[in-house]
Amino acid sequence: MKLKISDWKKKIILRIYKIALILIGLVLVIFNDTFGKLEGFVEFIAFYFIIIFITIAYWLFKQIKSIIRLKNEKAKTELLHLKSQVNPHFFFNMLNNLYGLVDIDPKKAQALILKLSDMMRYSIYDGQQDLVSLTEEVDYIKNYIELHKMRYHKEIAVQFEYRTDKEDYKVMPLLFIILLENAFKHGVENLRENAYVHVDMAVVNHTIQFKIENNFDATQVNEKDGIGLHNLKRRLELVYPKTHSLSISKTDTVYKAVLTIKIP
Repeated sequence: MKLKISDWKKKIILRIYKIALILIGLVLVIFNDTFGKLEGFVEFIAFYFIIIFITIAYWLFKQIKSIIRLKNEKAKTELLHLKSQVNPHFFFNMLNNLYGLVDIDPKKAQALILKLSDMMRYSIYDGQQDLVSLTEEVDYIKNYIELHKMRYHKEIAVQFEYRTDKEDYKVMPLLFIILLENAFKHGVENLRENAYVHVDMAVVNHTIQFKIENNFDATQVNEKDGIGLHNLKRRLELVYPKTHSLSISKTDTVYKAVLTIKIP
């Protein structure tokens, strides 16, 4: 059974305590007869225990520091793995659409390829960074929406509103795309008509509020959360612990999600 970090600390402290007791007993037994009647014996014992205490404290500090470092490395590795899972479904779908579009409408296919190339470049390179500018993330969202508008052979109502009080905010990349992808995947793709996606993103005083709403076909609903949503929740826990909230509500035909993040 794997031990938690707190369990490791308790075991280390208990072991140190036992070692200290043994050392105290040995010191008293060995030196009592020899030095017990000599002047300065008490001072010697006090100095000895101070050295022992400092040595143990330093060793304990190194052990805890090593455990924390391993925990942080594990979190970084997990975060990179989660980032690598973002958007594969979308890219595969787009490539399939392009294959069928090349002969029918070559110019439209070329435009799609250029946009898709920009998105893949951002996802592969910028998406691996710890933070990117919010402007870059918004541009990625806009390209995603434009690509979807181009690939569908039906009318869809897509609105994207973006407001910010300044332009130099930084945010974890590929953060909002999962909610947007779900809106198209589970909403637009399954509706024959009157499909819509409304996105409102406001950034004020280091707080991002991302709202998204879409309609869907109730007969095609999957009650379980998908991999993408679990991915998003875990990434938020790793990068924005206790500084974010994600609420999801659903009626018979409308799905809403609100993501709020406090950023530096």
